[in-house]
Parts: sequence; structure tokens; C-alpha cells
Amino acid sequence: MNESISKKVLNIITILIGNAIYALGVVVFILPNDLITGGTTGLGIAFEHYFNIPISMFVFCFNAVMFVLGAVVLGKMFALTTLISSFFYPIILGVFERIPQLANVTSDRMLATVCGGLMIGFAIGIVIRAGASTGGMDIPPLVLNKKFGFPVSVMLYLFDFTILILQMLFSDKEQIIYGILLVLIYTVVLDKVLLTGHVQTQVKIVSKKHKEINQMIVQKLDRGSTILYGETGYLHTDQPVIMTVISNRELTKLNQEVNKIDPEAFMIISRVNEVKGHGFSSGKIYRNKKTAAVSGK
Repeated sequence: MNESISKKVLNIITILIGNAIYALGVVVFILPNDLITGGTTGLGIAFEHYFNIPISMFVFCFNAVMFVLGAVVLGKMFALTTLISSFFYPIILGVFERIPQLANVTSDRMLATVCGGLMIGFAIGIVIRAGASTGGMDIPPLVLNKKFGFPVSVMLYLFDFTILILQMLFSDKEQIIYGILLVLIYTVVLDKVLLTGHVQTQVKIVSKKHKEINQMIVQKLDRGSTILYGETGYLHTDQPVIMTVISNRELTKLNQEVNKIDPEAFMIISRVNEVKGHGFSSGKIYRNKKTAAVSGK
């Protein structure tokens, strides 16, 4: 119970930090250099230009409407996960906007584009990894997906592209190029943050000495393995295949140990984005072989 509460508190702190970094990136790099961007912030920039509405005020009102829409269509559980982001982000954005020193960090648009993209991508990434949403423009695609079955990723790109067009109408050529570059940077960084710590290496090994190799994986590498029963394509003889998942750092050692046992072993190495289960997302469980055999596991 205490561990569960600690995890929830840590997630809330992470969401707050993520939204603060997002707002800081916008105030320090995006707004002072007149960069265009996607999402709710980009929509706020467009509304400020056309209707002279302060960005923080627009974002707060828009997020509030999207929060209600999400609660009605997507359910109360979704609303709870987006509650913090929906209201904390515009508040902290308004606070940072009142600190004039933050707007004088750099006037170099390229530097601002790179730094802003890094901060925004990292911020969104840690918020999503904490199990929450940044709210705002994340919600319409989810609503359309539930009601009409439209792909979420396609709708996200469509909305972002529409928001960029709204800003392109009053932006010069450089602003447009930097804006597109900014979106590309924070999209790439977001993907990297979401995959960090989850990427593992899957290895399949075909060898006549599969028993020795399997024993080595279990004992020396302290990793689990699965024996897949296959058949060779040419001679049609039975050929067990060892499958194991290891960390990237263990790959070199596995290669060395396999080569010692069977230099002619055939190995298939591939990256997997996420692994769940004992030894990865949860602690390892060691069983006595005799007990496991009796219990049928």
C-alpha cells in the first residue's frame, strides 16, 4: 500500500515537473523568438495574433473545455489523468511569462528551435511515461477515435498541421521553416524518451549445442530462455531454437560465450521496444527445478 502511494506521489511530481519544463521551454525559446509550433500552445499563438487573447488565458480556457469534453466522452478515469496537466500548465505558463529575464536567454532562432524542441519533447515524454496526458490538443483525436474510429496518430498530425497553417499565414519564411524543424525535433525526442529504459535485445540462437548454450544463458547470464521447436528447411530435421531477451550491455558477453561453445551457431539479433515480466518490469523469481517439475510449471 505504501509503495502504491509513493508511486502515485512520484507520478504527480513527475507530471508537474514535465509541465513546468514544457512551459519554460515555450517562454524561454518559443515566444521570444516568434517561433511557430503545434499543439495547444501553437493554437494559443494564433489566437493571440488574430484576437489579441493572452496565450496563457487561451490555453487555460481551451484546456478546461477539452477537459470537460474528455470527461464526458472518454470517462472519469481519463479526466483524472489529465486534470493536473490541463490546469497546471497554463498557470505555470502565466507565471513564467511574468519573469522578464526568461525572455532574454537567446535571440538565435536556430539555437532556440533546437533547445525548445529538446525541452518540449522531453517534457511531454516524461508526462506520458508517468501515465498522464498533456491535455489540450491530445483530447480531440482521442474523442474522434472513440466516436468515429479515426486513427489517433493521423488525427494528431492533421490537427498539428492545421495549427501550423494558421500561424504560417502571419509568419515569414524563416519562421515557417524553424516551426517545422521544431515539431520534428520534439517528435523525435518524445519517441526517444518514451523508449528509454524499455528497449531490450531479443536473440534467437540455432545450434547443435543448444543444451550447452541454454545452460550458459541461465547460469552465467542469469537470464531466462525459451526453447522453440523448429525444423530445418533443407533437410527437415528437428532443430530447437533458443530465444532469450537480454539488455543491450549483455549482448557482447552473450556473443562471446556462444562463440566459445559453438562458433558455427546461427544467431538472430533484434531490438524490441518493451519487455514486461519477471526480470524486467518486475523482480525475478527463482524456482527449484524439482519443485517446478512437480507443479507442472
